[in-house]
Amino acid sequence: MKIRKLLLFVLQAAAVGVLAAVLLLIFLPDYIIDKRPVVEFLQDDSDRPTNIGTGPVSYAEAVRRASPAVVNIYTSKQVVTNPSPLLDNPTIRRFFGDQNRSRERTQTSLGSGVIMNSQGYVLTNYHVIENADEIEVFLADGNTVSANVLGADPETDLAVLTIGVENLPGIVISDTTKLEVGDVVLAIGNPFGFGQTVTQGIISATGRDRLGINTFENFIQTDAAINPGNSGGALINAYGELVGINTAIFSKSGGSQGIGFAIPIGLASDVMSQIIEHGRVIRGWLGLELQNLSPQLAESFGLIDRTGVLVAGVVRQSPAYKFGIRPGDIILSFNDKAIRDAKTIQNEIASSKPSSEVTISGLRRGKIFEVQAKIGQRPIYR
Repeated sequence: MKIRKLLLFVLQAAAVGVLAAVLLLIFLPDYIIDKRPVVEFLQDDSDRPTNIGTGPVSYAEAVRRASPAVVNIYTSKQVVTNPSPLLDNPTIRRFFGDQNRSRERTQTSLGSGVIMNSQGYVLTNYHVIENADEIEVFLADGNTVSANVLGADPETDLAVLTIGVENLPGIVISDTTKLEVGDVVLAIGNPFGFGQTVTQGIISATGRDRLGINTFENFIQTDAAINPGNSGGALINAYGELVGINTAIFSKSGGSQGIGFAIPIGLASDVMSQIIEHGRVIRGWLGLELQNLSPQLAESFGLIDRTGVLVAGVVRQSPAYKFGIRPGDIILSFNDKAIRDAKTIQNEIASSKPSSEVTISGLRRGKIFEVQAKIGQRPIYR
């Protein structure tokens, strides 16, 4: 009898439990259904094209095409070392004798360069040959020849050398307007004086400026290893065409850290042509000292989007001064192009031909103004 009652109790409890579960499922489903987040991943199981990103297994052919035109440059100059001021003391001079005289010593440096054509023009960095008394160029065929400086442009850190050798192997140049981030590039140069060396990387970025390296900047950034001695050397694409002149690195140690900069060959070849044709680079000039607008300055002038640049100073009797531009003006556009920073308008002015007319729009004391100005010629860099 007791067993029957116990069994009946168990069956009743189970029935109540089942009924309660059914009622919860019907009226309160949120308490029953598991609402934990489901992790989803995108997956593509379709057939993939076989021609995306394909490239040569080896870049030896590109190197064979370009390397004969890349040279090693060795420079030397006489520098004067002044004696220690301690030797001005008669007591100390008694122990060291008559050493209170200036002494000369030879200082050497190294770099790289690129033979641009069979005429014997070599393009390199200005800082490689700056103030050099003697320049020796070591050719790919093992010969060493003396070089002369035809001209230089310190504002882009470029120089053109001439060497008296015939039938030189020139290099093919690329159209740098078609460069894309991710393109494979090779750096050829003379790092640490080891001799011609090739490193490989990709284009990390284009149009880098405001680095404080040169006056006019439009660098290609690459992670191809560039070290001391690579300056002036070639940055080529996977077809052996010249895309840039290796110029600088960003490094805390002095060695390559995967951030190198090259001058695009489009800019470099234009500078080279002007040096050969005119003896120097001719650029436009207005005589303006410009400053980017900080948020505080923009707000004080009532500019919400910070468009424009502030005229911080004007050179007296300069083209800008003659056409009425004054300190405190805000330049908003140059030839109908909106101006957002000082570097942009500086490059626009420099690329304008002297004597050409330009339209400048701006803001003065809260009112819009517009002037027609004639571009002058930028003074020679000293």
